[in-house]
Amino acid sequence: MMIKFQDYNFKGKKAIIRVDFNVPLNAEKQITDDTRIRMALPTIEKILSDGGSVVLMSHLGRPKGGPEEKYSMKPLVPYLTKALGREVKFADDCIGEETLALKNNLKAGEVLLLNNLRFYKEEEKGNKEFAQKLAEGVDVYVNDAFGTAHRAHASTTIIAEFFPNDKMFGFLLANEVESMDKVLKQGEKPITAILGGAKVSSKISVIENLLGKVDNIIIGGGMTYTFIKAMGGKVGNSLVEEDYLETALSVMQAAKEKGVTIYFPSDSLNADKFDNEANTSVSEINNVPEGLMGLDISEKSIALFKEVILKSKTILWNGPMGVFEMSNFAKGTIAIANALVEATENGSFTLVGGGDSVAAINQFNLADKVSYVSTGGGAMLEYIEGKVLPGVAAILD
Repeated sequence: MMIKFQDYNFKGKKAIIRVDFNVPLNAEKQITDDTRIRMALPTIEKILSDGGSVVLMSHLGRPKGGPEEKYSMKPLVPYLTKALGREVKFADDCIGEETLALKNNLKAGEVLLLNNLRFYKEEEKGNKEFAQKLAEGVDVYVNDAFGTAHRAHASTTIIAEFFPNDKMFGFLLANEVESMDKVLKQGEKPITAILGGAKVSSKISVIENLLGKVDNIIIGGGMTYTFIKAMGGKVGNSLVEEDYLETALSVMQAAKEKGVTIYFPSDSLNADKFDNEANTSVSEINNVPEGLMGLDISEKSIALFKEVILKSKTILWNGPMGVFEMSNFAKGTIAIANALVEATENGSFTLVGGGDSVAAINQFNLADKVSYVSTGGGAMLEYIEGKVLPGVAAILD
């Protein structure tokens, strides 16, 4: 029986929370995007307000096999102190005698941040002894790191073994799983998945798993041109994965057999080079002139996709429609984001996930106007592919 976080009383308990504080820092060590930390605050605050104490653990960046000053978690302390309205203690290490002493001395209402877990190779290897050291000196394990739930690391999965009766998801991870299940398991029909991004290869298993669950799939972004070429269209210099032409055709056949409608763009905004200042022109999607490359969808596709979105009750969006980082090729992605906002206002459930879509929705300041924005790119894709996420399974076991 899984313990529900909101029902657990943390009074007098020390909780260790695996958070995802892998945030971008600038040269002055200031946080440039605090989304991940902000989303973990409700979990931390619930434990503190119950009268418990909190030990926070996370990784930051990709240190190479040992402690590196530039990957220290210490610069996060001033931010956390301010956000939580209390002094946050810092441990120079994540295990060891000094760290254990800090844990043992932690009083109700106090917060301790451990240093980077990935200063130890044992973290990513899922080493049991390392996990046991992390588990020492605390009473409860809370996993609130959706961004790393697809990794069987010591702090995300193995540590749970040491808390058979006191392990649970935090609010953030529970919300992530619930939001995806809303789409994949109890979505109100019609259900539409919008898949963009550069490569078909990275989305094939996602598409295959969605075929049994959705009514419509909208395809956009660079991967469109692999499908168009597979169908015999002319794509000029657009991005194509030659090795995936057969796969693209078999996916279309499988969709047909399952009664899923796949919508492709009908027109393409083409450029003579990969540059925001390139010369542009519009063509039919299957007739891109030689020497030009498609970098966004255009008006006809936008109108078609918007119509499908507004008729849908449940919508999943993963991946941009074009090279949105360049303002002249962002129009398609902006239009999809705005259609999602309108659908949400009309009562549809809208889930946005995957690095680029999240970056886009944040860039256009629309994150609070859709139903849910996922914090985990890779984890979300693996969940949609139907894979078991080790960090989720460790709590449910």
